[in-house]
Amino acid sequence: MDELREGNDSFAIKLLKMLGEAEKSQNVFFSPLSISCSLVMVYLGARGDTAAQMSQVLCVNKDGDVHRGFQSLLSKINKTGTQYLLRIANRLFGEETCDFLSSFKESCQKFYQAELEELSFAKNTEECRKHINDWVAEKTEGKISEVLGSGTVGPLTKLVLVNAVYFKGKWNEQFDRKHTRGMLFKTSKEEKTVQMMFRSAKFKIRYIEEVHTQVLELPYTNEELSMIILLPDDNTDLTVNE
Repeated sequence: MDELREGNDSFAIKLLKMLGEAEKSQNVFFSPLSISCSLVMVYLGARGDTAAQMSQVLCVNKDGDVHRGFQSLLSKINKTGTQYLLRIANRLFGEETCDFLSSFKESCQKFYQAELEELSFAKNTEECRKHINDWVAEKTEGKISEVLGSGTVGPLTKLVLVNAVYFKGKWNEQFDRKHTRGMLFKTSKEEKTVQMMFRSAKFKIRYIEEVHTQVLELPYTNEELSMIILLPDDNTDLTVNE
């Protein structure tokens, strides 16, 4: 599990750097685990040079049992009886005229709890797109209503791999709405007043000298999960942190 965690962390950081370089003036919001899960399912069916290149990009050990590692990870993420709701769901949508290997479908189901559903992209492209969006909306409690925009799939589409993550939890130290106030928020280009939550309590905090950044941990109920916030010092170049 440690090897898988290190690989996922390395992949996430590399992807963040690439996205940051492409959209330097924009906010970046993405789920590294979602992307890893989807690509590792592709890796499950890859062989030869393709498999070697994918293992390098995903930062996984090609000689290790990465799929059993993900199986264990997904089982822990989707555990029940917690004070929070965290679910991650995978599904494959394949063109019905394609003959997908039964061993591939069985492995996706076994390791990633991902069923392969056959659709007719060739005949009913728009209906397939809406069907996939409906599945994602269901798994995310309606928070994501359109993961596939118009034109993202077509008659030549053979396989769509989808990952959906849903999280709902309460802070261990609750924020009172009446204390929300307007405070100064700085970006690399401007300063503006925005509404910010406020709470006076004891939290874990550290300072990383190398990147001139404060690190704050905000735990959720029972402290099983936490949000980690990084706050660079004033006048710190964000590209250095990224």
